[in-house]
Amino acid sequence: MDNTFLLAFLLIPIFVTEAAVIVGGGVGIGVGGGGVWIGGGGSNSPATTPSSASNGAYTALQTWKSAITDDPLGITSSWVGPNVCSYKGIFCSDSQDYMGNPTGNKIVAAIDLNHASLRGTLVKELSLLTDLSILHLNSNRFSGTVPSSLRELNSLTELDLSNNQFSGPFPTPTLYIPNLLYLDLRFNTFSGPIPDDLFDKKLDAIFLNNNLFEGELPDNLGNSPASVINLANNKLSGTIPFSVSYMGIKEILFLNNQLTGCIPEGVGMWTDLQVLDVSVNSLMGHLPDSLSCLSGIEVLNFAHNKLSGELPDLVCSLRSLVNLTVAANFFSGFSEDCDRLSFRNVGFDFSFNCIPGKGMQRPRPDCSGVPGSGLSCLRIPSANPLVCGTFLGAQRTTTP
Repeated sequence: MDNTFLLAFLLIPIFVTEAAVIVGGGVGIGVGGGGVWIGGGGSNSPATTPSSASNGAYTALQTWKSAITDDPLGITSSWVGPNVCSYKGIFCSDSQDYMGNPTGNKIVAAIDLNHASLRGTLVKELSLLTDLSILHLNSNRFSGTVPSSLRELNSLTELDLSNNQFSGPFPTPTLYIPNLLYLDLRFNTFSGPIPDDLFDKKLDAIFLNNNLFEGELPDNLGNSPASVINLANNKLSGTIPFSVSYMGIKEILFLNNQLTGCIPEGVGMWTDLQVLDVSVNSLMGHLPDSLSCLSGIEVLNFAHNKLSGELPDLVCSLRSLVNLTVAANFFSGFSEDCDRLSFRNVGFDFSFNCIPGKGMQRPRPDCSGVPGSGLSCLRIPSANPLVCGTFLGAQRTTTP
């Protein structure tokens, strides 16, 4: 499994970037933007040639500095004078003309103030940073809302506002940043519904976990081209949209919400899926047979729901499986293939179910009335054995 996506599964901030990679505390390498970034407050940072862009950057950063009310690490103490490329946390790159030739000027290409513990707000003048590609503000104490002017950051590809104190409804200005690829809003107190438009954007990574988002999942969730979506630890309700059947996603987390209904049969269409976590919800019914088509799946977590029936034989035969958790449901049995998972060093937790002859199961009275036993979860007719990719008009024809 890709370590990047494993980090996302563990709810640890990650970098997903096509624009640039920040290296160390003061130097970065521009990928596609040209040149070496200069910044981080180093005393040897060369002076920049004055330009209208640098004047705008100076105005933006000085205005923002005035809106920062607490700076325990003294980060902004270096934000003095017109040479913004010498400011701590500010990274510059060589400016180029339309032919790709250097102009002799510097532009602010990235801001990395992760873990700076700054308190304050964002200011509308940040829109003057017209060449900004990366804005990382993870683990600070910024509050308030996202200024509407941020939609003017046409060069921005990564926006990380995680681990702050932002509040209010979903920050709609982020939906209009034209080249944004990475959006991280986790660990704030954003609330209200998730807008449908979010999943029509060309984002590659969407992190909304650990907020107060509520309401039903948008029906167009499956439109998203993202490779990772984390919606965990919110107050989302309703069912998992059937549209997810068409996603090319690698990792999706719904855990700890208030979702109900069935797990869609179409999950077997997620041919690249590596992590699926729907634990701690109120999902009912059986597990769809199409789960057996997830040939690349490594983590399946269905714990703490109201699922029932027998665990499908082919699910336990998945060759890439590393961990399968069905604890705290109402499953009534599983096959010999599931019994052999321990010999394959696969983590398998089936405790607190209704499986006869197994230890650590629910008391018998709890199993007399299975929740959702009358729920009819859609089953797509298929050949026996299931030929993966034949349902819903898929083109994939291999079997696990």
